[in-house]
Amino acid sequence: GVQLVESGGGSVQAGGSLRLSCEIDRDFGGDNYIAWFRQSPGREREGIAWIYLTGPFRDYTDSVKGRFTISHNSAQNTVYLQMNGLKPEDTAVYYCATGRRPSLDPRHYLIWGQGTQVTVSS
Repeated sequence: GVQLVESGGGSVQAGGSLRLSCEIDRDFGGDNYIAWFRQSPGREREGIAWIYLTGPFRDYTDSVKGRFTISHNSAQNTVYLQMNGLKPEDTAVYYCATGRRPSLDPRHYLIWGQGTQVTVSS
């Protein structure tokens, strides 16, 4: 089946940058959307950004607009999340997932990676 593997998490100081990678293990047919989510202890999983793999469409949640950029390298079958200007409130486990509609609602995504921890210190 489809596997998603996240990497690139780590610990940075506020204002720093990280680039997360979501490697897609195979061609997964009709799931043309990849989204990044994050979840911190005691909070619901939050949609960060989604990208349409076969067209120039993407969107972000308001809290990361202007700081985060989602992109796709089709040759490497990888979706990236470039995170700049990181804040302590960005601390969370970050997940990527596949879906069939442009959405930041985690209920619309079926296949998930294992997550990668991002910690931002003040």
